[in-house]
Amino acid sequence: MTPEALDAACRALAAVTMDVQWGGDHVYKIGGKMFAVAGSGGGLSIKVSDIAYEALTQDGQARPAPYLARAKWVRFDDLAALDPDEACDLLRNAHALVAAKLTRAARRDLGLR
Repeated sequence: MTPEALDAACRALAAVTMDVQWGGDHVYKIGGKMFAVAGSGGGLSIKVSDIAYEALTQDGQARPAPYLARAKWVRFDDLAALDPDEACDLLRNAHALVAAKLTRAARRDLGLR
């Protein structure tokens, strides 16, 4: 997946904002909460479910994300090696996981169900 395709996939999701933080990382958020971080070094960190965390880290596809592993985030070191369809599925799931944790009022304000 290319950085441009990642950006387009993230921005296609409902109520997404993007900030540049930490010296050039693109941080994608919903309701002010992060769901994906595209590193300036070409990697991708993303929020995943407990089951996906175990599967992705055990089979070596990803590694626990630095500083965020206890919150079930994984890191893919090479964005270019990710299958675009799989990456889009992971992004949609990350978006949904984080959106589900927002308050009812926040989801309503963002136009989410």
